[in-house]
Amino acid sequence: MGIKRSMLRKLAIAALAGTGLYVSQHMLRKSKRAQRGELDEPSVVEKPAAHVLFGLPTSELGLLYYGALFAALPASGLKGVRGAMLAGSTGAFAMSVYLMYSLLFVTKAECPYCWTSHASNTLLFALLLAENRR
Repeated sequence: MGIKRSMLRKLAIAALAGTGLYVSQHMLRKSKRAQRGELDEPSVVEKPAAHVLFGLPTSELGLLYYGALFAALPASGLKGVRGAMLAGSTGAFAMSVYLMYSLLFVTKAECPYCWTSHASNTLLFALLLAENRR
């Protein structure tokens, strides 16, 4: 039973991180197009919230975070690795809460890719929090 649960947990993390990677790479490409003036419509990638940390596009941070989750997955049975994964997901979730607030109340922009990423971050945080409580 433990092996099956462990495998399902790893598959869920991989699926959510894969979703996050897809969204991040899409939004990074869009951000680069915006820098070159190639967007036909306004986009959230042009808003200040899209560059919250160190002036980097949030999508670049997402690529690093989701890539790190994939890299850590094989060793996720170790308590320290699970703790590091939880710490990363806590930061990503906190960033998502801020960006969700921004989408809803500041920019009031529609962004299905953003919401997909925020949902992935929320589910990853909940999954890793529950796993670390065991």
